[in-house]
Amino acid sequence: MLCDRRGVPLTCLICAANTHDSQLLIPLLDSIAPIRGRRGRPRRLPDKLHADKAYDVPALRAAIRDRGIKVRITRKGIESSQRLGRHRWIVEACLNWLLRNRRLVRRYDRKAQHFQAFADLACALLTYRRLLKATN
Repeated sequence: MLCDRRGVPLTCLICAANTHDSQLLIPLLDSIAPIRGRRGRPRRLPDKLHADKAYDVPALRAAIRDRGIKVRITRKGIESSQRLGRHRWIVEACLNWLLRNRRLVRRYDRKAQHFQAFADLACALLTYRRLLKATN
């Protein structure tokens, strides 16, 4: 799952449990829907990407930079991930908000398409709740 700095999910993908998270980062970035804004070419991707040490792969860093995104990934063996905590807690909280949906905690569906649909529905409900909070 990819979310913005306020905890609003931008996109969500499902995969097998034994797939490493770093293998899904580029497909996640490519699956972000374009945002309608001012005239001209809309900004589709985020300006910065914060990630933990699991995503510290040179090829992944290069692929992110090629998309015009500033990379904020803690480096293995060099940096502490304590500084990243102020950004990472938002993603962890967003995952916990999604896991309030019982259907996402335990997978009852045989088809991946059905599970993806429920994950997208949960993300839409979470986004709706965040928008309600912002307007009140």
